[in-house]
Amino acid sequence: MEYLSEYRKWVDNPYIDEETKKELRNIENNEEEIRNRFCAFLEFGTAGLRGLMGAGINRMNVYTVGRAALGLANHIRSQGQSYADRGVAIAYDSRHFSFEFALRAAQVLNAAGVKAYLFDYIRPTPLLSFAVRELNAVAGIVVTASHNPPQYNGFKVYWEDGGQIIDDRAEKITSEILGVCDVCEVSVMERERALRQGLLIMVGKDIDRKYTERVLQLSLDREMIRENGGGLGIVYTPLHGTGYGPVTTVLEKAGFKRVDTVKEQQEPHSDFPTVKSPNPEDREALELAIGMAEERDADLVIGTDPDADRVGIAARNRDGVFETFTGNQVGVLLVEYILSRRKEKGLSTDRDTVIKTIVTSEMGRTVATTYGVDTMDTLTGFKYIAGKIEEFSKTGERCFVFGYEESNGYLAGDFVRDKDGVIATLLVCEMVLFYKLKGLTLSEVLEDLYRRHGYYVEDVVSIRLEGCEGLERIRSIMSYFRNNKGRMEESLGEPVEEIRDYIKGMHYDGKGQETGKLDLPVSDVLYFRLKGNSWVCIRPSGTEPKLKIYFSVTGKGREEALDRLKGLKAKVNSSLQRLFLRETRGMKR
Repeated sequence: MEYLSEYRKWVDNPYIDEETKKELRNIENNEEEIRNRFCAFLEFGTAGLRGLMGAGINRMNVYTVGRAALGLANHIRSQGQSYADRGVAIAYDSRHFSFEFALRAAQVLNAAGVKAYLFDYIRPTPLLSFAVRELNAVAGIVVTASHNPPQYNGFKVYWEDGGQIIDDRAEKITSEILGVCDVCEVSVMERERALRQGLLIMVGKDIDRKYTERVLQLSLDREMIRENGGGLGIVYTPLHGTGYGPVTTVLEKAGFKRVDTVKEQQEPHSDFPTVKSPNPEDREALELAIGMAEERDADLVIGTDPDADRVGIAARNRDGVFETFTGNQVGVLLVEYILSRRKEKGLSTDRDTVIKTIVTSEMGRTVATTYGVDTMDTLTGFKYIAGKIEEFSKTGERCFVFGYEESNGYLAGDFVRDKDGVIATLLVCEMVLFYKLKGLTLSEVLEDLYRRHGYYVEDVVSIRLEGCEGLERIRSIMSYFRNNKGRMEESLGEPVEEIRDYIKGMHYDGKGQETGKLDLPVSDVLYFRLKGNSWVCIRPSGTEPKLKIYFSVTGKGREEALDRLKGLKAKVNSSLQRLFLRETRGMKR
């Protein structure tokens, strides 16, 4: 059994530190745990690593991070010495071992002759994206697991445009990483030596100041904020992450004068002790902020996740109650606000384009169409939106106005190439102030959009399936739906008008017959379009051990849409239960 020999190799090798060996000795009689840790290397996905922290090749630790960093270094060196000299920018968040992983990545790069720019303290992910471009670095690394639980960490890789690596480059880097067969053979340069040789450069506040200046330029009405910024009460929470400094600085400089921060969640903390999950998509994560907003008679609550690339909000409705909004709802509100203000100020062009992902509500497209603005779809993941922005910058055929995804990620401007919670916070605060001055609440604005464009209701169900067995089960479920295209009406409970299989790159009709080719990259995604502009999409998560199922339905009214969503989810759940039972019986036999 190879996983046992790999385990023993780690325990006996002098390259592995004693603390790691102690952790491994504690599981020497637990073969299942050894198998989960050593059954395979932690997979380097299309943007990097993410997983549980701990000892073993299937965990996040300095050794698996070092292996990934060496693979990246080898790819950079294959491009030529000038690429290695440009260096790699490295940032990290407030999670356990984030600094240690970032430093290890820098030291491995340095040992391979590649320069590294290492931030001197925690920074948001979008600031890393900005830094790659500002420093003219060839690549970037950010150590974060976004909004995952505290036992997770990750290692995301960016390229010279400031966007996460896209599929073709990810494959090349993955090939180099696979060539590093033994984590114990990865060379590490001592930190002080790297500093003396100019291979390791520490990055300070100068980048932050330049970033803040660029963010402030995205405001669509600085004068309105300067004159009325004291009239909007804002409560902000960074959820123990990286957002506090950048967000509060931008809001203060923009002219918002009533900004309070949740003190219990202001300081960075690796365990995120005040929340079950540091995910601003969940109302539970915003409860402390909502309580403070009620006490301070504030209008708006803003929360960012640990690496400050996502935003969650709650705003008072007409009854004075704080109402939370989904990522799709915030996205469509920002589409309406940005496009209407651009038109009002004469900033619109016939090249303006909004970009969203295929699992994001179609309502944004409907709204954009009323302003004569095109909407473009990409695969799930902001890196694909960033890829389109880079394409626009080269061809000049389109003008990027706004990009967003249903999982609370938003971006305006093109100097950052990833979702940006700092930029989104500024625009949301400006939007809420604008409507407040008109006597409108955010929920009233959204309701008006529903009346004009139809009721769109969305939901996403995540099924967590841990370990090697979970990975196999996810593959089995995807295979079932992929191989039974002609029977999807039975599984979904509604007639299917179109099927898109992104791993095969093909369109199918509702009976599973090929009708044409897709124009998006290959990805393990299945999309089922139903009647009435509704759809279901199934895919494995790219960052967590989960299967994700997205639902979007429309109706003439809210109740009709909610009833249809309830029925669709129940039918899919029933189909999955039958499939799970069938698999379980198969294993017993």
